[in-house]
Amino acid sequence: MEQIKITQVRSLIKRSKSQKATIKALGLGRINKGIVVEVTPQILGMVKKVNHLVVTEKI
Repeated sequence: MEQIKITQVRSLIKRSKSQKATIKALGLGRINKGIVVEVTPQILGMVKKVNHLVVTEKI
């Protein structure tokens, strides 16, 4: 399957509870922390919700 690397690049200060929960569910929480995940519709929806806080790269 296809994989993407998701890296948090912006802070969670002054963000809504749902955005904070989405970042936590992705396994992030600190600036410059990154994860590699399989591409699924659920993951893409979560990334779209917080796309202003993260950077994605195809692997």
